Amino acid sequence: MRQRSLLMITTAITAGALTLSACGSRDEGNKGGSDAEGGSTTVVIGVDAPLTGDLSALGLGIKNSVDLAAKTANKEKTVKGVTFKIEALDDQAQPASGQQNATKLVANKDVLGVVGPLNSSVAESMQKVFDDAKLVEVSPANTNPALTQGPDWNGGTKNRPYKSYFRTATTDAIQGPFAAQYLFNDAKKKNVFVIDDKKTYGAGLAATFTDEFKKVGGKVAGVEHINPESNDFSAIVTKVKNSKADAVYYGGEYPQAGPLSKQLKAAGAKVPVVGGDGIYSADFIKLAGAGGAGDLATSVGAPVEELPSAKEFVDNYKAAGYKEAYEAYGGYSYDSAWAIIEAVKAVVEANDGKLPDDARAKVTEAMQSVSFDGVTGKVSFDEFGDATNKQLTVYTVEGDAWKPVKSGTFTG
Repeated sequence: MRQRSLLMITTAITAGALTLSACGSRDEGNKGGSDAEGGSTTVVIGVDAPLTGDLSALGLGIKNSVDLAAKTANKEKTVKGVTFKIEALDDQAQPASGQQNATKLVANKDVLGVVGPLNSSVAESMQKVFDDAKLVEVSPANTNPALTQGPDWNGGTKNRPYKSYFRTATTDAIQGPFAAQYLFNDAKKKNVFVIDDKKTYGAGLAATFTDEFKKVGGKVAGVEHINPESNDFSAIVTKVKNSKADAVYYGGEYPQAGPLSKQLKAAGAKVPVVGGDGIYSADFIKLAGAGGAGDLATSVGAPVEELPSAKEFVDNYKAAGYKEAYEAYGGYSYDSAWAIIEAVKAVVEANDGKLPDDARAKVTEAMQSVSFDGVTGKVSFDEFGDATNKQLTVYTVEGDAWKPVKSGTFTG
């Protein structure tokens, strides 16, 4: 699935067990470990995601995909003498919980990298904790541009706030405008009502969509904000219906987007609800009901199922027997974990086959140069820690599934 560099990577590490270091613990017994010689260093990959609550479908897909990457690395002995394990913590999509989890992961000396979180608002609460500890964080799902390019990213001044933060997902600086161009040019929607949930991800996505939609000649029929704790959207539904909008763009996530779509259709507003990767979930379709047919979502990358590089990931995920689907971020979560594995490998190779005392700082430094053919395509990072893969896909609801409509990149 990763051509040569995903599952068949061989190492040039000096033979013998890795020695105990300040980051990484020695398992003397090594029963079932990755090093048949009898010595093994355990490296933990932390995972932070909503494992319970409304967004747990996405969070569990993230956790399972990281788990699969760790098991694959161990099976293939990608880093000789190192056994990878995961520690998954539940943030329930709450920034305060994410910050507590970050502190807990930092306290575990075996953790050399963290995959997550799902939500950009949670990431904001975690970044400094990880950066102070020089612990690398790779998100498969955060899309808010400010996380990597600073709060003035849209005003011509880009400044990377934290050197330890990376992501394999592309950003809303591209996703929102990509959706705007598709709606106006391809779907021929000229008058859109914009709604967001006032959260970091949703509000930011709606803003970038709105700017581009106006730029290409579209009109905004109205703007509203919802309470993400509520599922009664009757007042907004009435406003949308009276506005004569031919589409609704929603900045937010599927627990609210699904009921919003259902209530719009029930009220007679037969217009598609369009959103970002936050609504691209099977659970959206369940919540929207039959009226959700024709709704649209953009998501990062090309459809995993259609990528030759992802076939083995899909097969292995199914064979592993995970109860939950890998969902929208499965491939990106695997690639995020593999980026950490590649960085650990580079640090070990550069240090005579063992982890140095400052392994966390070295892994963070090595991440900037990581480059491999992953599940989702070429994985590497630019000077801001953003993914160099900028591809996006528009999906539509057909029956009980999302079907890809168009893949491409945003052209400004």
